[in-house]
Amino acid sequence: MSRVLALFRSAHPEPGLAVTFAMTLLAVGVGHRGWRLLLVALAVAATQFAVGWVNDWLDADRDRQAGRRDKPVAAGAVSRRTVGVAGLLAALAIPLPALPLGVPATVVISVVGVFALLYDWPLKSTAFSVVPYLVAFGLLPAFVVVALPGQPAPPAWLVAAGALLGGGAHFANVLPDLADDAATGVRGLPHRIGARWSQLAAAGLLLAATLTLVFGPPGPPSWPGLAAAAAAVVVLPLGWYAAQRTTGRPVALFRAVIVVALIDVLLLVLSGRVA
Repeated sequence: MSRVLALFRSAHPEPGLAVTFAMTLLAVGVGHRGWRLLLVALAVAATQFAVGWVNDWLDADRDRQAGRRDKPVAAGAVSRRTVGVAGLLAALAIPLPALPLGVPATVVISVVGVFALLYDWPLKSTAFSVVPYLVAFGLLPAFVVVALPGQPAPPAWLVAAGALLGGGAHFANVLPDLADDAATGVRGLPHRIGARWSQLAAAGLLLAATLTLVFGPPGPPSWPGLAAAAAAVVVLPLGWYAAQRTTGRPVALFRAVIVVALIDVLLLVLSGRVA
């Protein structure tokens, strides 16, 4: 594996690119075009790369102790210093693409970056580990709306849906690593309540997010919205069931979370009722 590819993998590209893609689709749905759309995507991507690299920099010793050969730093494919420097540069870059979009957008995406990094340290190993997800994911769609010309205020239902999505993603994202984390002293909220309750929390929060997106906007729910709700009702139990049947490091519920999150954002794009 080349150093460049190893560095890219250290950024946790799967969830990071999924979040960036989802917010870019949302930006298209609310009316961003051209250079504004590009700047929104770059700002969101910077938050995701920063939190991924800083996470692997901080967790390098724990990953080695747990034998995580899938982690490039633990496997020796890239140095801890390189990943740490990349994380620092990405964190410093977060507000830069937002500057031309206005002060409110710059402040909001900077707060997103701060809370994302607060998860890496010190909240990851505390009972408050879900808080950065609630705040950061609630503010990401708010950033997309505030970045529009005129800086319109984001609707409350959109912020609430983003927070619920983030909370559900946190519980599902941690599930595959519960055993490794416990062995290395990480005790966030999912570790404290256990795998079964974390699975239920992830499914419940994601379903609540979908229902908020369907019934939160003014007016009657659209047919695409009702279809999205039906899809969530099917996909989430399937992901939960697959997680129960999986041996080793299950990722089925996390995949289901990503699917439902993308369904929700596509619903926003189709509805055209965000701003």
